[in-house]
Parts: sequence; C-alpha cells; structure tokens
Amino acid sequence: MRFFEFKPIKHIKPLTPPQARIHNIKANIDHSKRALKAEKDLQQRQAEAERQRKQRLGR
Repeated sequence: MRFFEFKPIKHIKPLTPPQARIHNIKANIDHSKRALKAEKDLQQRQAEAERQRKQRLGR
C-alpha cells in the first residue's frame, strides 16, 4: 500500500452529557430486551423438560 492510500484517523469526540444519557438509556433497553428473552427461553426449556418428565412417568 502506498502512503497516499492511507486515510487519516478520525478522532471520536466525547459525548455531551445529554448525548451520554441517551446512549446509556438505549444501551439499557437493549440489555433488558436480551435479559428478558433469555429468561423466557429458560422458562420455556424448563416447562418442556417438566412435560417430558411427566410423560415418561405416565407410561
């Protein structure tokens, strides 16, 4: 690669306090959605395992 093909690095400015609050709120929403989905999946797996256990005992 030739020197003129390199692009300068763009600096990332720190967020202003209002922007930081919005960023944190959005991050918390995403985290909460993932946690809720994980909990629902766990409960569904547990319910399915319980149904299968009851079927085996019922035979």
